[in-house]
Amino acid sequence: MAGKQILIVEDEKPIRDMIAFGLRRAGYDVTEAEDTAEARARIADRRPDLMLVDWMLPDQSGLELTRQIKRDRDTHELPIIMLTARAEEGDKVAGLECGADDYVTKPFSPRELVARINAVLRRSAPGGPDELIRANGLTLDQAGHRVLAGEATVTLGPTEYRLLSFFMTHPDRVYSRGQLLDRVWGGNVYVEERTVDVHIRRLRKALEAHGYDRYIQTVRGAGYRFSSRPQ
Repeated sequence: MAGKQILIVEDEKPIRDMIAFGLRRAGYDVTEAEDTAEARARIADRRPDLMLVDWMLPDQSGLELTRQIKRDRDTHELPIIMLTARAEEGDKVAGLECGADDYVTKPFSPRELVARINAVLRRSAPGGPDELIRANGLTLDQAGHRVLAGEATVTLGPTEYRLLSFFMTHPDRVYSRGQLLDRVWGGNVYVEERTVDVHIRRLRKALEAHGYDRYIQTVRGAGYRFSSRPQ
């Protein structure tokens, strides 16, 4: 992942400097912003490959910045990792539900942060075989890295795309949260099983506008499956 550009949005300079030092040692190209206004200017000047966003910022919360970036058609696929001292489960879920791809609780080690960044960048990278996978009008274009409902494009974040891609290539089989973490997240030990539920909700919401949310089914006590013939 060397050479990828990481934008650090953090108002505390000592923390920002520490993170930047560790990332540069790992081979990343680093830019910095101390508030959300500067972050937007940095994005407009040169779009980063990933953002690290502190929850508490002086002009606006990192949570709201993340929501805005994920709602914008031009930046919704930009991977974001939230940085925060909030360690409660509800805070983690709130961070993920606002659109963040991962959540790191302070204090954290530079080694853990780099591992999380690498994992998110792997999940976000386009790729895959040159083929179309279809299910009753829903089409996964692996070469184009897009999903179509009929002729309409389904807007998905990188993790939701990978999740749907896995489901559509493994239909009608139930997978537990742990299995999905291993197969979709690549066995990243830092991701909690609750994360799967958050991304399932996001995926269903994106598909709902096109009438395909019923394809993602919950099997009580077992996990989730993609049904190729939903009732």
